[in-house]
Amino acid sequence: MDGDATLETAASLVGVVAAGDLTARGATREALDRVIRMDASLGAMVHVSAERALARARQLDEAPPAGPLHGVAIALKDNICRAGEPTTCASRMLTGWAPPYDATVVRRLEAAGAVLVGKTNMDEFGMGSSTETSAFGPTRNPWQLGCVPGGSSGGAAAAVATGMVQVAIGSDTGGSIRQPAALCGVVGLKPTYGRVSRYGLVAYGSSLDQMGPLARTVADAARVLEVVAGPDSRDATCMDEGPWTWAPRPIAGMRIGVLTRLVEGPGLQPEVAEALAKAMAWYEAAGCTLVPVAMPELAWAIPTYYLLATAEVSSNLSRFEGMRFGLRREADDLGGTLERTRSEGFGAEVKRRILLGTFALSAGHQEAYHGRARKVRQLLTEAHDRVFRDVDVLLSCTSPTTAFPLGSRLDDPLAMVLSDVATVGANLAGLPALSVPCGFDRKGLPIGMQLQGPRGGEAIILDAGHAYERAHPWWTARPPVAWDLQPLAGGTRA
Repeated sequence: MDGDATLETAASLVGVVAAGDLTARGATREALDRVIRMDASLGAMVHVSAERALARARQLDEAPPAGPLHGVAIALKDNICRAGEPTTCASRMLTGWAPPYDATVVRRLEAAGAVLVGKTNMDEFGMGSSTETSAFGPTRNPWQLGCVPGGSSGGAAAAVATGMVQVAIGSDTGGSIRQPAALCGVVGLKPTYGRVSRYGLVAYGSSLDQMGPLARTVADAARVLEVVAGPDSRDATCMDEGPWTWAPRPIAGMRIGVLTRLVEGPGLQPEVAEALAKAMAWYEAAGCTLVPVAMPELAWAIPTYYLLATAEVSSNLSRFEGMRFGLRREADDLGGTLERTRSEGFGAEVKRRILLGTFALSAGHQEAYHGRARKVRQLLTEAHDRVFRDVDVLLSCTSPTTAFPLGSRLDDPLAMVLSDVATVGANLAGLPALSVPCGFDRKGLPIGMQLQGPRGGEAIILDAGHAYERAHPWWTARPPVAWDLQPLAGGTRA
């Protein structure tokens, strides 16, 4: 620890600012200084709103504390709209576009006193598991710069891991908050589908997408969820419930279902299996009961997810044609303009998924592919419901491996897809899931443990994660190598 306010948790920083030991402006300057020092090497940020952030911090200093995030530096994934600020989804297709409105989460964060400092890098339109498909170039893992940070919220995870911000807001369609959280050694929370309004999130898979926090601690993730959760008339899929709150509870007596194929099965890196075995032993010693869970239906999760997600991609991305906003490449006629714009605007991975989804929805194939996938999704949802009648929480790996080298899977889409083998089930069933750091491999790369709960069960997975984290405070014990980065020529890319 070097004494920077940016290395405080969100909760402790709020206390420091409230006590008058640091101003919100001072905390924001420290966050921006770390971006300047580190980001040319990491590529975590795609846009930094330095003047706007400092002006916001000044306003906070001139008024009474605004709420539970007073003075906390937060970054947004580049697919979350903030009025007047570039929102590109890391794609050439949205070059130069700035939305005229704020996402609901943005309004709620600012009402709670947060200082939004900019946008983080991501896989283009959220399509990837490594943050290598971005039009801005890849983000690097802060623990080992030659490795990926995970995806698609890789920039958000790297920014939190290095203390550029206390918290980042990511989106999760098939694991895009949890997998990068695991690979970067931070906490990542995907709420129950409908817990957080999706208004202002550029849609990838509308029945799967969910926004949530990446943070240094479970308590910080819960604090942010308390702020952003709640009904919203602009999003018809929002749960019609009042404010959501969390207070930690003892875990003795908790029944933890262990997904056997995702804690010791084939394809699991041995060091990941070892770390999970130690975590399970700790839970047992803490008074929890471990229950082996087979769930053979999970074998269908990956193909089901990719059929449904790509079909929704085909529909959602049809609006990006160069006529109303973003990139436009003129040709001799309308058809040529559409073809040229989309050919130049979308990257290879986005094109691949649009084509797959269009095929799955095409006449003669829709029922054979998309129709069957919808039925299997229902079977998976029912399987999860049955399991949660007998257990309180499901435990597994978050990612079957630690961070892999940059470029090593770009030519192997199947290997990239399998990065999400443990995470897509929660999206298909609409369940909350939490990734918590649970150790390191022999190369010093972080390992993540996933805790899933029943629909609406954020509190119980936070209880389980918080108790484990208090006994294993990985983030305070072992800083990423990126903390030692010095400014490079050119500074930040923002």
